[in-house]
Amino acid sequence: MTEAETLQPTRLLVVRHGESNVTVNRQIGGPLTCTGLSDLGRQQAERLRDRVAAGELSTIDEVWASTMPRARETAEIINQAIGHELQLDQEFEEFRPGDADGMTFSDYVEQYGMIDQMAEPYKDLSPGGESRSTFFLRVGRAFDDLVRSRPGKTLMVVCHGGVIDVVFRRLLNLHSEAAFQLWTTNTSVSEFITTSHGPPRQWRLGRYNDASHLYGLPSATNTH
Repeated sequence: MTEAETLQPTRLLVVRHGESNVTVNRQIGGPLTCTGLSDLGRQQAERLRDRVAAGELSTIDEVWASTMPRARETAEIINQAIGHELQLDQEFEEFRPGDADGMTFSDYVEQYGMIDQMAEPYKDLSPGGESRSTFFLRVGRAFDDLVRSRPGKTLMVVCHGGVIDVVFRRLLNLHSEAAFQLWTTNTSVSEFITTSHGPPRQWRLGRYNDASHLYGLPSATNTH
């Protein structure tokens, strides 16, 4: 039996952060603007923490998070039930918006217009920001490095909706511009599991957008 055949499957749990203040304020929340979670966002993270504490997601070996405050705060709350050292990586950040950081969505459209990132994958979001192609390269490389260096581990990464889109397409070998969109719920869990250790490594989707712990909570903060 080879070493690869003796390894346990690698499990990757990717969690979208809780509802953020920038979402409530309808802002583009980059590193300069993000101030963490809304009250509802903290409730969402606490619900997932309690679910983890009940043992439903089994043993988690490492907890990682994007350095963005909304992801880091979510991970800190969930990690109360796990107790590992929280590891941060800025490569797990959402799209880097450049000069658009902090703009409201309406002001962004007024200044830059609507960018179809699927049709224009090489166009930067704004000056100093990322394009879809550079974003996919950054995030895809970061997750490749993470899972390659930790075979047989169960890893939780608290990150962002756009990041989860990259992971979904990368691990399931789907084209980066394939014509579908994911709508990932705040604090939902998506799970990917290796079926072989390769090369080439193959993955299957264990779950996507599992947010059963949010039952009874409002879907968003009411701003009216």
